[in-house]
Amino acid sequence: MTETEPLILRRWSSVIRTQDRAAYAAYVARTGGLDYAATAGNRGFQMLMRDRGDGSTEIVTLSWWTSMDAVRGFAGDAPELARYYPEDDRYLLEKSEFVDHYTVVAGTLPSA
Repeated sequence: MTETEPLILRRWSSVIRTQDRAAYAAYVARTGGLDYAATAGNRGFQMLMRDRGDGSTEIVTLSWWTSMDAVRGFAGDAPELARYYPEDDRYLLEKSEFVDHYTVVAGTLPSA
């Protein structure tokens, strides 16, 4: 990364039932995952899970973008708002209204 090649990290988080881990991962792969890959300027994404020990699991998705314009290509004109899919209510115990964006200033992208 250089100053002429900005990289934006988009971070979203929520909570699901631990029993839904596999089903939710598959759901994200065929919804948000495919949409990330189909959007110009996307450099990849990861979904992280952390069991809380109480029957719930924290979810974090991280996606990398070449610019905020690329993020808008995925998220629309209000990129700070979370983007949800029709079956999300089936899985999500919490729905944040907002996501976070960060400018990456050091480091490397994870490898697949």
